[in-house]
Amino acid sequence: MSKIDTIRQAFPILNETVHGKPLAFLDTGASAQKPLCVINAEKEVYEKYYANIHRGVYFFSQESTERYENVRKVVCELIGSHDPREIIFTKGTTESINLVAHSLGNLLLDRGDRVMITEMEHHANIVPWQMICQAKGSQLIVVPVLDDGSLDMDFLHANLDSTVKIVAVTQISNALGTVNDIAAITQKAHEVGAKILVDGAQGVVHEPLNVKDLDIDFYVFSAHKLYGPTGVGVLYGKKELLNAMPPYQTGGDMIDEVTFDKTTFAPLPNKFEAGTPNIAGVIAFETAIRFVQEVGFDYIVEHEKELLDYATAELSKLPEVRLIGTAKNKVGVISFVVKGVHPHDIGTMLDHFGVAIRVGHHCAQPIMKRFGVPATARVSFGMYNTKAEVDQLIDGLKKIIEMFS
Repeated sequence: MSKIDTIRQAFPILNETVHGKPLAFLDTGASAQKPLCVINAEKEVYEKYYANIHRGVYFFSQESTERYENVRKVVCELIGSHDPREIIFTKGTTESINLVAHSLGNLLLDRGDRVMITEMEHHANIVPWQMICQAKGSQLIVVPVLDDGSLDMDFLHANLDSTVKIVAVTQISNALGTVNDIAAITQKAHEVGAKILVDGAQGVVHEPLNVKDLDIDFYVFSAHKLYGPTGVGVLYGKKELLNAMPPYQTGGDMIDEVTFDKTTFAPLPNKFEAGTPNIAGVIAFETAIRFVQEVGFDYIVEHEKELLDYATAELSKLPEVRLIGTAKNKVGVISFVVKGVHPHDIGTMLDHFGVAIRVGHHCAQPIMKRFGVPATARVSFGMYNTKAEVDQLIDGLKKIIEMFS
């Protein structure tokens, strides 16, 4: 049995059919499907030892706490951190960015300061910075995107000066698949004294990095895009910065002492984890990480690159198709439009051929405006996809184009 067959067998949902057709799930960029081991790991928590964490002295609570806290060490191993206290669990990438924007923003920003983002950001890495800039009287500066979907690095270098206090940039564009030069951006940010947040929601699975080697200040991502449960996010932050930042939310499990006169807060990481978290989801996330590591990032990157090249070549043979985002350095995400066919019609009709893709603005309306389209159709690959599924996509598109012509 080939490796891809072994991988596919681990995902029960891939055995399903849609409208009588075999499922070709090409929307992993939105959320990855889950292997059976992850499904079972989350189920096991509820069946065998579930209890609230950090609070109980009885066996179930101690067991849940120990397993939950162990996942911080596993995440450290994944991204190259060395201190579990630098790993904060959140609901997802969105909450992680909001936490940094409001907590660090309140700490660092003042009137006249600037925050730098890029034109290709997801809304989750735009709106929080807009809001904190409005509240603090700071300015949001946006790095443009070139015609091929790559970042205008000349603009970045010309405008990244000492007035910029925070740089927030995506590792990989969810709408274009463009891979940004995080090493160069981080180095430039630090040269002028700015702190950098990297949105790794798409990057952590397609192109993993080492936060310590790159000297990144903050790195955020979600478990559900890494074949793990929904409702679990990660914020990595340098310990000295997290210690200096005020809590983002307050409540149970994040305090040291409360009186009606004052409150003191717990040390890291608890300071930023108010309330009861997604205990079972975090614990099952370890299984997802181990599964990905067992498959191997080298294999995943190579396999998805092969699918990207094949699908790009096949789509380029269709004269009615226009690719949006053709940067030289990109991963398994392809956005496209079809002449005379609205993306929503493409998505609806492909569904009847068993093909699941994403259509719309992908929570990235500014980049849609940049390329003069209201929406695109988007294909995004995972470790379980095959060339046969690309063929299924292309066959469906040909029928749709013929129908509309």
